[in-house]
Amino acid sequence: MNLDDLLISKSIIEAFHEKLLAHLKVDVALVGAGPSNMIAGFYLARAGVHAALFESKLAPGGGMWGGGMMFNEVVIQNDALEVAQDMGLRYVERTDGYYTIDSVEATSTIISQCVRSGTPIFNLIRVTDVLFREIDGAPKVSGLVLNWSPVEKLDLAVDPLSIQAEAVVDGTGHPADICRVITRKMDARLNTRTGDVIGEMSLWADRGEQFTVANTGEVFPGLYVTGMAANNAFGGPRMGPIFGGMMLSGKKVADMLAAKLKE
Repeated sequence: MNLDDLLISKSIIEAFHEKLLAHLKVDVALVGAGPSNMIAGFYLARAGVHAALFESKLAPGGGMWGGGMMFNEVVIQNDALEVAQDMGLRYVERTDGYYTIDSVEATSTIISQCVRSGTPIFNLIRVTDVLFREIDGAPKVSGLVLNWSPVEKLDLAVDPLSIQAEAVVDGTGHPADICRVITRKMDARLNTRTGDVIGEMSLWADRGEQFTVANTGEVFPGLYVTGMAANNAFGGPRMGPIFGGMMLSGKKVADMLAAKLKE
């Protein structure tokens, strides 16, 4: 077979534009491709929800790749086994309800499962703002404003594009970037005790795991938080290299949104 360089370029451009055009209007826009949001993307697609995920970095996966202090193993607990099994993750039982997973295999598997399920990941795209609209007289997050990550990094004067979404999920981890956009740019109050992003507490795995799942949900009309973004928004302890709560948080936000969109 003789390869044609122009046909290679044409194929890439056509395929990407088809994918992007198909996701300019979605049911759910997920921001940040950490494990919670990718697991949410998997369950949303399985529930028939039209979703897309936007990641600013080249490689999706968030902080899961490095395991604990670059020992590329992570821990999950009994509670999260069902999610791990749904995702096709291999794990090794240790003791007293603890299981270890190779972090590289787990991260790559979750990425693959999210995309294969039908929720695409658009990497190298930075979410710079939200669409803020009044619906029935009340403010609501109604979409995202996007630009290429290198444009933002180099501070180039290039205007962004926007997409529409019924709901947005902040899965940006420790920064809780989308929550901060709401409070900084719109002077709006979140559904937290201060009305702002409270910030995470020091590490306490047991409390952090419970807090992550408990505080997964709607933090402002149209805006949901999952994973470490839920911890940071509501002010809970971080949990270190245990990922059961992150998995359960992703499934919880997907289940909540799938049920709400059916109403």
